[in-house]
Amino acid sequence: QVQLVESGGGLVQAGGSLRLSCAASGSISSISSINAMGWYRQAPGKQRELVATIARSGTRNYADSVKGRFTISRDNAKNTVYLQMNSLKPEDTAVYICYVNTFLTYWGQGTQVTVSS
Repeated sequence: QVQLVESGGGLVQAGGSLRLSCAASGSISSISSINAMGWYRQAPGKQRELVATIARSGTRNYADSVKGRFTISRDNAKNTVYLQMNSLKPEDTAVYICYVNTFLTYWGQGTQVTVSS
């Protein structure tokens, strides 16, 4: 079993920055089985979008809409993944939902990011 604690959302002006954190905890066997971590986002009236992922290998992937502005990173010792979001735009407004993939997928509670124009 894996537990996720997600934080870092808030209200910012366009052009501002936020850093999201997602910390995983649980049994040693579950934590050691993590294959990937990342974030989806869900905005009203829009399709759920995979924003960024980081694989066990360290390979990073980003949605085209955030490339060059968002950076995903991890701290393996803390089993934590971070999403640094720079140059935020109003269209980035959404609930950001962390996930961790083992042999099962676990989800964070979501954190609201609101970018004002």
